[in-house]
Amino acid sequence: MLQPKHVRANGIDIAYEELGSGEPLVLVMGIGAQMLWWPDGFCQALADQGFRVLRFDNRDIGLSANLAHLPVPNPVRVVRQRWLRQPVDTPYGLADMARDTVGLLDALGISKAHVAGASMGGMIAQHVAFEHPSRLKSLSSIMSTTGAVPVSLPHPKALQALFAGRPMDVDAAVEAVLYSQRALGSRGIARDEERIRRTARRCIERGLNPKGFLRQWGAIMASGDRTARLATIRVPTLVLHGTIDPLVPPAGGRATAKAIPGARLATIENMGHDLPEGAWPRIVSEIRRVAESG
Repeated sequence: MLQPKHVRANGIDIAYEELGSGEPLVLVMGIGAQMLWWPDGFCQALADQGFRVLRFDNRDIGLSANLAHLPVPNPVRVVRQRWLRQPVDTPYGLADMARDTVGLLDALGISKAHVAGASMGGMIAQHVAFEHPSRLKSLSSIMSTTGAVPVSLPHPKALQALFAGRPMDVDAAVEAVLYSQRALGSRGIARDEERIRRTARRCIERGLNPKGFLRQWGAIMASGDRTARLATIRVPTLVLHGTIDPLVPPAGGRATAKAIPGARLATIENMGHDLPEGAWPRIVSEIRRVAESG
């Protein structure tokens, strides 16, 4: 088990862990998800490929800064503002979270790194790519999207699973996470549900932040359609997506690959909105491939 460290990045406290040596690879996780959802075994597989793997808790989650002093967006109002193309009321945006990522590099003395992000983490990684292009060697956007509404709409049941409350009882909360993972996850690809249970329990023990989740949701909505900005990206880019993702539909991945010049689209049959063990070899090899082109 990796041990968390803390640095000051972009003016806030960021908790991170690292494994391996070689070219830095920063892993950015999705909404409300602690860095532990980048599984230990997955990180080890990347380290075995010669990466110095860095995973971290985004702001407002896990052991990183809890920005409790900031207001909590109303999720319904935020969605309405987004649909009406009005300014979204949110205390921070994905650009701020991208600066957290760059701030982590600064704190560790890293001038350039490969960056891979999953879901919201992919959106943050996209912001790093078009706002801080000199800091990237390659971009891997995993199960993410451009933010354009037509290609980003989740299945209603997936959205329900994402916003489902967590029981106060720890055992019940763990089972609720497992239920959500089943609703959002892959079909017919090997995955270890006991690992998911252990990860859920570890996250609960580290501390949950439901209000932080809502602030992150506001950040996603405020980012809007990134298609035009994605067209300015010039680093080697991988866009990876599962074919049955119910939360961020495959159309989002296809649109992302189309928007970024030279991006390569890789799809994994029967993968949903998760990182199942059976898909690790393919995902790791794809990240290694795009890194080598950088």
